[in-house]
Amino acid sequence: MSIIVWGIIACEVGFWVVMLLGLAARYLLRLQRLSTALLLSVPVIDVLLLTLIAWDLLANRAVADFAHGLGAVYLGFTVAFGHQLISTVDAHFAHRFGGGPAPTKRPKTGPAHVRYEWQQWLRALLAGAIASLVLGAIILLVGDPARTAELANWYPRIGLVLVIWLITGPLWDLVADVFRSREPSEQLSS
Repeated sequence: MSIIVWGIIACEVGFWVVMLLGLAARYLLRLQRLSTALLLSVPVIDVLLLTLIAWDLLANRAVADFAHGLGAVYLGFTVAFGHQLISTVDAHFAHRFGGGPAPTKRPKTGPAHVRYEWQQWLRALLAGAIASLVLGAIILLVGDPARTAELANWYPRIGLVLVIWLITGPLWDLVADVFRSREPSEQLSS
């Protein structure tokens, strides 16, 4: 396994460990400042991964492979979805250990569900844009198309994932919601 794959794994584990330590400090130990410091340090993990990718491609003069592109996509995902994920886990922690209210559940049907699915897809679009910008920046910094060809291959992959997400997420739910809203009126007219 490449150093980048190990870096992605370490960053994912680090994300969860730092987040859970931050929430444990807040709700179990009641150490608000430590909790805040830990939770604010979560983005540092992303910077470490970006540094590892840049170091491997620039200092090591490595040829970009699948893992380098995956690292950029991982960065986009954590930037776009990280805060939402931390807020969700925080709400569960607050309920379980801090006497807080039960976390709100995401809507399962209706216009609220369709709105939620659009919001999630827009986050995915943001993740794709961030990943694309990171890929483009790395390609420009390396300045050697022969060494960064694999990174350019990630653009259509990102686009394909976003199109599939759009079709199977918000568009599918929008159509399903329209058909669900028609059913009662059709039954009344029969």
